[in-house]
Amino acid sequence: MKISLGVVRNRSRPGHFARDRKGSCRIPAYDEGPGAVHGAAREASGGIGGGRMSSSVGEAGLQIVPSISTIREAQRFLAKYFVPTRLIAAPFLSAAAGRSVYLKLETELPTGSFKVRGAFWALAQRMTRGQVKEVVASSTGNHGAAVACAAKQFGIKAKVFLPANCNPVKRDRIAGLGASIVESGGDDLASAFTLAAEYAKRPGVHLLNDATDEDLPAGPATIGCEILEQLPETSVIVVPVGDTALIRGIAAAVKQNLPAVKIIGVQAERAPAYYLSWKKGKAVTTETCDTIADGLATRTPEAANVGDVQNLVDDMVLVSDEQMLRAIETLLLEEHVLAEPAGAASTAALLRSGMGGGDHVALVVSGANISREVLRRALGNP
Repeated sequence: MKISLGVVRNRSRPGHFARDRKGSCRIPAYDEGPGAVHGAAREASGGIGGGRMSSSVGEAGLQIVPSISTIREAQRFLAKYFVPTRLIAAPFLSAAAGRSVYLKLETELPTGSFKVRGAFWALAQRMTRGQVKEVVASSTGNHGAAVACAAKQFGIKAKVFLPANCNPVKRDRIAGLGASIVESGGDDLASAFTLAAEYAKRPGVHLLNDATDEDLPAGPATIGCEILEQLPETSVIVVPVGDTALIRGIAAAVKQNLPAVKIIGVQAERAPAYYLSWKKGKAVTTETCDTIADGLATRTPEAANVGDVQNLVDDMVLVSDEQMLRAIETLLLEEHVLAEPAGAASTAALLRSGMGGGDHVALVVSGANISREVLRRALGNP
């Protein structure tokens, strides 16, 4: 099976989605847009490096999970539902940074976020092991929408537990996909997760937790494969960090293919749990995670995830809410790309510092589900 990793020009394939106003889970065909697209068709089962370990990581005997074979299997599976997202040149950011900068547009996926990659793959794997009548999730929004989308595709019920004051754009997207919604009343995910876990004790109910599910990281890992196939000269990939499934997956794929590529994680200054954990080498819980970037709002790290991030991630940086707001404005006005705060975090990191890593930088734009209130703030219209 071959996957086109460049531009998809106004064509559709059976089983693929194109999003519409009713919230249906479909990907639209698209033209080139404002940025030049990098990529060429390659075999999904081969790709950059062909799955060979040529790194010091491999020589040291470190077993990377998910394995490259599992990631390639996930890539072939997801190709039945989604076309790969574009990697576009970012001329303004390139001029500002003094090197070639590219944007990986996960915003083009159904639900406007990378999360569907993991939800589709993980739920499909769980359904091969036994009957699932209903899937539940706790979420600040994007994971919940991804689970709702996957459940709709696979013909099962979904229930999503949300914290209080959830992003209304994300809440509406979840509802539009047919999932039941329960608001926990708490300000962060802790109370929502508690309710979801209790509900999941019922027969036939599966809790899909994107922080701990063992299958899920192979979904976002396919992003790493796509970037290397689209831009083989990539020297650094900058990744927003929330529950870490995104960066753990991308790092696993990249380090098993081109280990010299640097992986840099970005967290919010007001939600730095994994940044602190990465620095100290152990799980560090924070009292709050009050950030404008709800997709990065994690305060209780998983110890196993901390270990994976330490082993595979080259650097971690923090960005402020104000820097993310400026990055949203820059992406929209200069690169014509809409991003939510978490999705703009990688751009904020590039603009705030002269990060190292080489001449070809890929910034993962992880999501575009921004509320109108936050967008007005970013554009200077309170």
